[in-house]
Order: sequence, then structure tokens, then C-alpha cells
Amino acid sequence: MLISIVIPCYYSQKTIGKVVDMVSDEFRKNDGYECEFVLVNDGSTDGTFDEIARLSRERDNVKGVDLMRNFGQHNALMAALQYTEGDYILGMDDDMQTHPSQIFKLVHRIEEGFDLVYGIYPQHKNSAIKNLTSRINKKTSRVMLSRPKEVESSNFWIITRTVRDEVIKFDTFNPYVDAIFYRVTNNIGMVEVEHFKREYGQSGYTFRKLLKLWLAYWNFSVVPLRLSFFFGTFSFLLGLVFIVILIINKIMSPGMPVGWSSTMCVLALLFGIVLMMLGVVGEYLGKIILILNKTPQYVVRDTVGIKRDKE
Repeated sequence: MLISIVIPCYYSQKTIGKVVDMVSDEFRKNDGYECEFVLVNDGSTDGTFDEIARLSRERDNVKGVDLMRNFGQHNALMAALQYTEGDYILGMDDDMQTHPSQIFKLVHRIEEGFDLVYGIYPQHKNSAIKNLTSRINKKTSRVMLSRPKEVESSNFWIITRTVRDEVIKFDTFNPYVDAIFYRVTNNIGMVEVEHFKREYGQSGYTFRKLLKLWLAYWNFSVVPLRLSFFFGTFSFLLGLVFIVILIINKIMSPGMPVGWSSTMCVLALLFGIVLMMLGVVGEYLGKIILILNKTPQYVVRDTVGIKRDKE
């Protein structure tokens, strides 16, 4: 049984070697399983790819991919999936929070017949801001991505080869792999795993990157457009109510002056809703333009260990 380990690497020169060593140790403890690594350098400039190249020279089962710039974690995962050969593909991080000691909990769980298994954390060891954004993502992904209510997602997952073959067909410039998973299958399992602390450095996700990742939901959902329709309808009906109220008041009290401040409040409310909905439509139009311009999902600068498998 060959299992492909895909890891996006971002400034992980000091950690990726240890991750590979610890994962290899876990596989040596479990007979009947072999692993390969697909390590993608997502635009790091600290020597991460040099370390990946060193690992590839020393180990026959390490493949390395160097992207030309920082495309983002999910883009790097899509790049990694292109080079996998395993019966199962397991995604994990480069910072030891998704710990190698927990890998076979996912492996044994997916062998029960699932297409996708998430490792879920009873206790998170992230910052307060990261935990907050994770909770927001959970709520919105359930609505926008049709994530099953009983399913929790994480960045520690394993999929079958069949799911992988379907996932790599998606070539959108701003992918969100969990959304693609939900489109491919609903045969999803979960297993509790321990969440470890980051051993070195800090998360590469800034607020801007987290917002960009959340906006990737919009590539797979029409919910914001539907909300814009409902907000527009609500705004229209609210305007009608105010008009009726003003007419009735004018009939009942002909001498009553029309209030300038109340008029401005109504206009501010209605135009605010209109501008917000135009922003939603504009976001979708912008994505369409980027797609029509063939914005790349990722661009590979160099690879190591890839040709070896084809010879």
C-alpha cells in the first residue's frame, strides 16, 4: 500500500527535514505500507527548496516542486496532487502541528471504506485569532459550500486515489480543496487526532491571506448572489413601506413637514444596501475576468525527483 504525503512548504527550511524523518519512522513501524513525499515550495526564499532538493537526493521517495511565487496553500496542494502515485493521498502541514504520530489514525479510518477522512482536533493549539477565524470558516462553509452538518474539516486529511483523480480536474485560479472534496463525495469520515504546537516560527496566514482564502469559497457558491437578491427585495419592500407611511401621514396631517433627516436616513440605508450588492456582483465579475484571462493556478519553476519515477 503506497501512501502519498503532500506537504505545502512555506519558509520551512528548519522543519521539513524533521517532518520527513518522523513520517518515515512511522511507516517503518507499520508493515505493509510505503510512503512517498511530494513537497511543494510555495515561493519561500529562505532555502526551503534547497532543503527539499537535499532530501530528494538522499531519499528515493521524495519529490520536490518549486513554484515561481507564493500562490497559497491550496494552490500548492493542487500542484502536489499532480505528482502523486499513491493508493491514498494524505495532506499535512510543514510545522509539526499535524503530527506524524497521528497519521495511521487517518489511514486505518479510511480503510473502513470512506473516500475522505479528516483528522479533527478536540483541543486546538492555535492563537485566539486563528481559532476565531476557524470558527467563522466552519459556519460559513456549511452554508456556502454545502458541507454536511455532521462533518468537521481540518488541514489534516486523507483521500482515495479516485477522489484525487477528480480533484485535479479543477483548474480554477483560486481553489479551495475542501470545497472540491465536497463536490466529489459525501462519503466522509472523521477521526480524533491530537493537535500539537508549532515547533518553529509562526503561521504564514496574515489577515489579508485569511480573507483571500475565505473569498475562495465564492468560487464554489452562488449564495452571495442569492443573498444580494434577497437584500435587494428587502430594500425594495422597505422603501414601499416608508412611502405608504409618508402618504398616510401626509393625508392625516397635511401641515406636517417632511423630515429631511428621516429622508436622508432612508436614502443612506437603501443606497448602502445597493452598493453592498454591487460589490458582491463586482467580486464575481472580477473572478470571471481573471478566469477569462487564464490566471494560472500555479507555475512550476523546477522539480526534483520527478524524472526519476518516469525513467
